[in-house]
Amino acid sequence: MLSATSRSAVVASLPLVRSKIEQITPIFYERMFTAHPEFLDGLFNEANHKSGIQHSAFALGFISMAARMAEDENEEVDAMLTRIAHRHTALGVSASQYDIVHDHLFEALEIVLGAEFTPELRRAWNDVYWLLSNVLLRVECDLYDAQASFARWAFWWVTGREEHGDTVFLSFEPVTDTPVSLATPGQYVSVRVATPSGRKQARQYTLISGGGTARQIAVRRNDAGLVSPVLNDTLAVGDMVELSNPYGNVVLTPSDAPLALITAGIGATPTAAIVRALAEAGSDRQVQVFHADRSPAHWALRERITEDVHSLPNATLELWFQEGGDSSNFTGDMDLTFMDIPRDAEVVLCGPLPFMQMARGQLIDQGVPARQIHYEMFGPDLWYPERG
Repeated sequence: MLSATSRSAVVASLPLVRSKIEQITPIFYERMFTAHPEFLDGLFNEANHKSGIQHSAFALGFISMAARMAEDENEEVDAMLTRIAHRHTALGVSASQYDIVHDHLFEALEIVLGAEFTPELRRAWNDVYWLLSNVLLRVECDLYDAQASFARWAFWWVTGREEHGDTVFLSFEPVTDTPVSLATPGQYVSVRVATPSGRKQARQYTLISGGGTARQIAVRRNDAGLVSPVLNDTLAVGDMVELSNPYGNVVLTPSDAPLALITAGIGATPTAAIVRALAEAGSDRQVQVFHADRSPAHWALRERITEDVHSLPNATLELWFQEGGDSSNFTGDMDLTFMDIPRDAEVVLCGPLPFMQMARGQLIDQGVPARQIHYEMFGPDLWYPERG
């Protein structure tokens, strides 16, 4: 919790910092990566740094959390930080890196704000940074300690490869006898590979194998990406890759509440994991699956998810396709306004950001509480909705 003095200073200076944050973040990252080029080798997303998306994500997150801390919206801040902590641990972030980020961030603040960045403001924003960081460090320490091994990365053999259009399914087995952590359905792992530049890059992929020690992912090719072309085009059975332990807090939890899984495109991967786990458990839980895609042929997980949903006694499947569908599905963009989704449902969203924003808005309009709507975002986090 911010002190009264720090809160007053943060509230007073938020308009100033918000107006300058898009100038601050590029300087911050440029100085940090110049001093620590190793951060771009397997830790930070090089493509997002070059495009500036990483700068925007950091700016939005830092300002959003500072504003909510100043208003004592601690539950919302904790929810944001928990999501970030899972992403950090999936990348192997260490405590010492927080000091490096702090030093370069505050240098950038001084450069851009100049004399307006008074000692009082520096102390207040320093409180913001370390209050946020210390929460992250505690959560990350607990997440690391909960794993079966202290190793943050391990080598795995590629033991299976199946192509489906622009998506490849990859299965892995551990190279060594290092203990393997159990995954909860809905969690993801980071996959770290060498890219053509010689640097390593890591990306997160949901474990569609569901829970347990199995490791299988689905990767849709992104021609503009650095990692998916490697996984789709060059990774073969018998190759080795590095995987992190499983992380992610948008997961299947023990509950009797109705469950609504709402996805688009390759965002169906958490649904694949969750409905597979429910099918294997013989669950009678009420489950509604809603999915939108370009066409039936483009939906790589169609057969798997359809089979698992049909095996559940109280599950339904509603589909939207832009093209190539039939009378059993809807045509065009997903529209939840005429879907009967229980107000006590736990909801999972995954897909492109505009899709999730649309779905969340329609759900709230129907009376589903915001606190029951959970989302998974792969890539820079550019969305910090109110929890309600």
